[in-house]
Amino acid sequence: MRLTKLGHACVRLEAGDRVLVIDPGTLSDPDALRGATAVLITHEHEDHLDRDRLAAARAANPALTVHTHAALAATLGPGTVVVAPGDTFTAAGFTVRAVGGTHAEIIDGLPGCPNLGYLVDGVYHPGDSLVVPGEPVDTLLLPASGPWLKLREAIELVRAIRPARAFPIHDANLSEIGLENFDGWLEEETCTSYARLPLGEPVEL
Repeated sequence: MRLTKLGHACVRLEAGDRVLVIDPGTLSDPDALRGATAVLITHEHEDHLDRDRLAAARAANPALTVHTHAALAATLGPGTVVVAPGDTFTAAGFTVRAVGGTHAEIIDGLPGCPNLGYLVDGVYHPGDSLVVPGEPVDTLLLPASGPWLKLREAIELVRAIRPARAFPIHDANLSEIGLENFDGWLEEETCTSYARLPLGEPVEL
């Protein structure tokens, strides 16, 4: 299986001709959905969902399947597949389990919207949450920045999950100095293989 980071929180998983894209948002590569077989969306925020590009991709490929939680699915039109926390399903031939259910809090209960994390054949994308799935994780896609996230929480998430490897995502708002600072802490304070993925360059898992 190949993993490619396509900007901010968007990643692409490929095996043969099967292509699964997670969270193609407005901060992602404009071509993130090219050739996609299926799409997983964690939640409604635009940095995880570019509605215009998704609509264009579905118009170009009516066979493209889109999976997300019920509240968001209701706004994305017919054919959107509704999934709930605990569901196990197949998308682009990959086995997926949905976990979590709620966006991490910023303050005063906000934003308060649903959020699903996805465990895809050992690769875990938590969306905007700090949920620890109840099964082993080979590859953690680790949120690195956000108004809902502290550096300590990112470190604790890695320690709690204990993945074989971790790659940072959700980092478009960090400067080069911020990226280096985050990477340094994760390399020093966790016991997992940690590396930053070059954008658009696939890695074999």
